[in-house]
Amino acid sequence: MQASLRVKRVDWLIGITVFGSLLMVWLILVGLDAMIQFVRQLGFIGRNGYTLSNAIFYIVVTIPRRMYEMFGFAALIGGLMGLGGLASTGELTALRAAGMSRLRIAVSAVGVVAVLVAGVVVMGETVGPWGDQQAQALQLRLRSGGNLGLTSSGLWARDGDRIINAKSSGLRNAGDHAYVQLSDVRVFTLTPDGRQLSRFDEASTAEQVGKQWVLDHVRTTTVDDKGVHSSTSASEHWDSRLDPEVLQQSLVQPQYLAMRELQHIITYKRKNGENTRPYETPFWGRVMYPINVLVLVLCTMPFAFGALRSGGLGKRIFMGMIIAISWYFVQKAIVSFGTVYGVPPLAANILPAALMVFIAWFYFRKNA
Repeated sequence: MQASLRVKRVDWLIGITVFGSLLMVWLILVGLDAMIQFVRQLGFIGRNGYTLSNAIFYIVVTIPRRMYEMFGFAALIGGLMGLGGLASTGELTALRAAGMSRLRIAVSAVGVVAVLVAGVVVMGETVGPWGDQQAQALQLRLRSGGNLGLTSSGLWARDGDRIINAKSSGLRNAGDHAYVQLSDVRVFTLTPDGRQLSRFDEASTAEQVGKQWVLDHVRTTTVDDKGVHSSTSASEHWDSRLDPEVLQQSLVQPQYLAMRELQHIITYKRKNGENTRPYETPFWGRVMYPINVLVLVLCTMPFAFGALRSGGLGKRIFMGMIIAISWYFVQKAIVSFGTVYGVPPLAANILPAALMVFIAWFYFRKNA
């Protein structure tokens, strides 16, 4: 058993071939996606001081996230191209004649994908979210005319003689409408000359109600000639000129957040009795990401042994794209149906992979 699992020269042959095809497809897909977005960003140049350097910066910092999103498609198409290339030259037939099983060949191809997906996951949990936050911070400053900004300490805004800080922000659903909610809010009110602090408000949340804001669980501290005074209230109206539409457009989408950030939001909302499903679904999607990629690549390898053997490069790319697009929509449909019918997010994300594993097991068992 150990001998059969030992890495051999043929495994290196398969791995290097698949790696080369995967890398080429990955670069092409990421490059096309970045170019399309760059052309779109060019349309914003000249608005609120948006420059060409801003557009380039936006594209550069979002490339890690695009690489993360495109890797699954690149692995699928690259794997088919790599093994398909070996099949077209007769090398795959020679390997089969030498006694190498289809499963072993497929595992050799998936092995190089497994090594790469480990690095992609690390990138998707570190550089990717950081880049998206930088891009969103740039968009936020431009849309607000420089009055809003995002840093590692949260959202910062200038509202007249007040400076506002919120540790996190997100969307909350109420019926058919979604509104912005700021969490762990601090409002610093300055004196008219802007040199001293005259009031400090601290609230657990600030919620958008129509065109107004409401602070919940507020602690207010005022400073005057007589000293420092503190008071608390369950809620109070907040007369702020923060534009909810600008905030809503500038929020980082849950699927772009790292798992640790999603877990933090889920824990917070759970403590406050709020709906956590909008964040649980992308959280478990990220957990299942490497498994989904490996399962998808493994389950599409049979095409390299069959119809693709007599086909050319164009046919392999076409089949790979069809399978990738089909898998994407099937997976999204299953997760969406799970959300609608109350299926736990973990189960909804496991089901597509389990279905593909069953198909692969049936194929390799039948063609062992």
